[in-house]
Amino acid sequence: MSDRRLSAATAEKRLQDGWTVTTTPPGLCAVPGALKAGMEQLPAPVPGTLAGALERAGRFDRADPTNLEHLDAWYRLTLEEVPGPAVLRFEGLATVAEVFLNGNKILDSESMFEAHDVLTGRDELALCFRAIGPHLEKKGPRARWRPRMMRSQGLRLLRTTALGFMPGWCPDVVAVGPWRPVSLLRQDGPTVHDLHLTSDLDEAGTGHLALSFVAPDLAGEVVLHCAGGTATAVRDADGIWRVDLRLPGIDAWWPASHGAPVLHAGTLTVDGRPHPLGRTGFRRIAIDRGADGRDFSLRVNGEPVFCRGAVWTSADIVDLPGDRAAYEPFLKAAAGAGMNMIRIGGTMAYESTEFFALCDELGLMVWQDVMLANFDYPANDDALMFHVKAELRQFLRRHCASPSLAILCGGSEMHQQGAMLGLPERIWKTALTGEILPTLCAELAPHLPYVENSPCGGNQPFFVNEGVGHYYGVGAYLRPLEDARRANLRFAAECLAFANVPQAETLSAHLPVPAVHDPRWKARVPRDAGASWDFEDVRDHYTALLYGVDPARLRRENPDRYLTYARATTAEVMEA
Repeated sequence: MSDRRLSAATAEKRLQDGWTVTTTPPGLCAVPGALKAGMEQLPAPVPGTLAGALERAGRFDRADPTNLEHLDAWYRLTLEEVPGPAVLRFEGLATVAEVFLNGNKILDSESMFEAHDVLTGRDELALCFRAIGPHLEKKGPRARWRPRMMRSQGLRLLRTTALGFMPGWCPDVVAVGPWRPVSLLRQDGPTVHDLHLTSDLDEAGTGHLALSFVAPDLAGEVVLHCAGGTATAVRDADGIWRVDLRLPGIDAWWPASHGAPVLHAGTLTVDGRPHPLGRTGFRRIAIDRGADGRDFSLRVNGEPVFCRGAVWTSADIVDLPGDRAAYEPFLKAAAGAGMNMIRIGGTMAYESTEFFALCDELGLMVWQDVMLANFDYPANDDALMFHVKAELRQFLRRHCASPSLAILCGGSEMHQQGAMLGLPERIWKTALTGEILPTLCAELAPHLPYVENSPCGGNQPFFVNEGVGHYYGVGAYLRPLEDARRANLRFAAECLAFANVPQAETLSAHLPVPAVHDPRWKARVPRDAGASWDFEDVRDHYTALLYGVDPARLRRENPDRYLTYARATTAEVMEA
């Protein structure tokens, strides 16, 4: 669904060609005019990242990434003349950024997850992405625990992705640059903001499409259309336009495992002029706690649904793309494998409208974490909470009408980190996930279930026999295959922990070294920080258990056969 504006009332031009980027030591240039004429300017893709621009110029190796935390990156573009009032829209600036027009600073941005609109004309546009290294070194309120998986404790005070900061899990590729589109918009209709569209399905099978927005200069008749139904909007006493369209007997949206993911086009007309709102679907999501109140499962449109899927990382860690072409191969493969849910964990990044549109079409439900993970985030830090609430508010307004959005979660493993250190519940169960986030979710997405943290639910958050678990009994803890049943696992938001071996053609394209025997092979195997074992060791354990072979000897004597066993092992364990 479109967000924040009526699309037909705005002529939008993506500013993606003609950008250059110049890197300097941190703080060398305060304003774009301080950049010397002889400084190197590299072509820069926008949307994109500094790592992506350097990679295209042969200056960056994703397998052995250069540290980008101690560079300022200056992106520059000359805008064409814009007739009439215009707005520059920045959908995502990673991470600490300043925006200049004609040499004058007009915007400071401190979160890669927030969008910004500013007025413009014919201008020299410059974006400076300040080095985040000094920000990572800043001291904040004392943390009550320190997660080992993150290489910088200062990350908890920056609103940026944890991708690139998790040694053993992903390369150290840090997000820098305009990772989401930069657009120029010329308004030829009423100014609309805070557009918020939600869709729901009640127990009687009636679809509800609710729309609200602010448009001070809008007059005339405003009508919402969808699936053959119409409803007229009215402006309330606070100046907010509101409309609730009821659609009895609407064809419901289902995850592909249980039915058809039916979508319906929505349109808003203002004095007869149509403004397309995109497509939406109608479904009802509820958490089922079971007869004992300790269970966790989903009901969609009243029917029990066994959720099966995977945790999403990114379509590409260097470019962090958000277009349909980047997502499509992965999401179609997931749907083709029979998955019906994708989880976006708190260590990743919010995905774009194109991601959710594809999930809508494919019948893939989305479990969405807020981008919070592992750290003790200070809920009394007003500046930090301002950004957390702003990013969540923008996310919900953008995606609330996507029927694939199924679960909202307050982040990943913050509760678990504190509990595993023996801290009492009053320490690790904070107001952030227990009060601040659920209040905002209830305000903007009352139709969606909220989960306080992943994992959570039992006497201790890492217990898997109640609520949501992160289960590694079969996997990292080397338990027998029947342990998943014996442990009375209720719902695994993540599990297993194996190093999966790609097919031969993928290996030859991306890791053209002697399999198993080259040190670069082992460097690619995921591992927990500080552990004496990695997830290839875990896989080898189950190879021996399942097939009665000696993986170490097989690896030495017949690497190709070893890889065949390795691929079969993860498939058989996942099936079991």
